[in-house]
Amino acid sequence: MNVRRRNDWPRAGLHLLAFCLLLLLCIGCRRGMFDHSKYRPMEESTFFADGSISRPIPANTVARGQLDDDDHFYRGRKGTNLVETFPFPISRETLERGRDRYEIYCSVCHGRTGKGNGMIVQRGFPQPPDFHIPRLQEAPVGHFYDVITHGYGVMYSYASRVEPADRWAIAAYIRALQLSEKGTINDIPPGDRAQLEQSR
Repeated sequence: MNVRRRNDWPRAGLHLLAFCLLLLLCIGCRRGMFDHSKYRPMEESTFFADGSISRPIPANTVARGQLDDDDHFYRGRKGTNLVETFPFPISRETLERGRDRYEIYCSVCHGRTGKGNGMIVQRGFPQPPDFHIPRLQEAPVGHFYDVITHGYGVMYSYASRVEPADRWAIAAYIRALQLSEKGTINDIPPGDRAQLEQSR
């Protein structure tokens, strides 16, 4: 019998040690860890004078990655004047992107050629101006960017739908439409002109 008791001592010690550790863990846990005082956004509070727990954003705060300090690119303006130039070189890829975005967002009203005869207009919506009228032919390119950004007349803003680079691509495509309206056979390079005349 004494031999059995000696063998049980290590086991009983382990049980006692495990019980003490469990007791220490339980003492460390309180409901306060779950039920702590916290506020939800926009919740009322008597702590601040304005009665709201949410603090106003400090003036001139800019979210990371959203510093839009290039007025030419982000606003289409230099000071208060609309820009006459694009903020980046226009490539074939830019024009193709512009055509793609134009056909998605613009052609329903402005038509695929910019004449202002899109499907929505044919169904009774007010007709937008033709891109080929002298006023718009002579308008600075920043005008088209500005109209896409802020809207004009019955056209609402597309700023939430079309990102800045795509607005410039659309403006470039509108310029291409305008140039195509004034194009003549003499604008085609001689090698391409001969090939075009043979295909007639």
